[in-house]
Amino acid sequence: MPLFQTIQFNETTKILVWEITESLEELVSKVVLKEKTQKRLDGMKSQMHQRAFLSVRMLIQEMGFTDKDLHYDEFGKPYFDCHNYISITHSYHFAAIIISDETVGIDMELQREKIQRIADKFTDFECSYLKPEFTEEYIKKLTVIWGAKEAIFKIRNEKGISFKDHIRVEDFSLDKKQTQSSLHFDDLVKDFDVHYEEIKSDNFEGTFTLVYAFEK
Repeated sequence: MPLFQTIQFNETTKILVWEITESLEELVSKVVLKEKTQKRLDGMKSQMHQRAFLSVRMLIQEMGFTDKDLHYDEFGKPYFDCHNYISITHSYHFAAIIISDETVGIDMELQREKIQRIADKFTDFECSYLKPEFTEEYIKKLTVIWGAKEAIFKIRNEKGISFKDHIRVEDFSLDKKQTQSSLHFDDLVKDFDVHYEEIKSDNFEGTFTLVYAFEK
């Protein structure tokens, strides 16, 4: 499957989404990996994980980069040697990246009823506006909140940050597709613009939520 969706957010920010329909062999034949990356791929036990990993390489190739341009810091955060920032996510049959001149983070999650059972693990501030009695909206909003906190954590990537205690997502409407969030950690307070939208495919069941955040 070729590129599933491209979102040109602004002049310097682009989001690319890949639907993973290729076999592992097909993906391997289309990317060139450096030795370190090949070892990492060989060490993965799940073929789905391997395919997602390679799909990310397909996405960066779409943007004119190669695996040789992509590096990871000591905390596992991806980066390029140039001025562009990159963030990566994959969920089931989708992989996505965001590349920007700005500091960004991205996350993609399948909307599932299961998230209701773990809501107390990552929400506190947000309980003031969440309405569990409206089940479908509740699941959708929880998925946005989780995705926002995941995206922000990918930006800051600091040990000790708690989704529940340190990251606050302001009240939002699902229709508006944007909200504000803030990180309160040690003596640091950072604000973020958060954007979100739903992704669906004719090939697979379920609705995914794509969330990306910009550090102000």
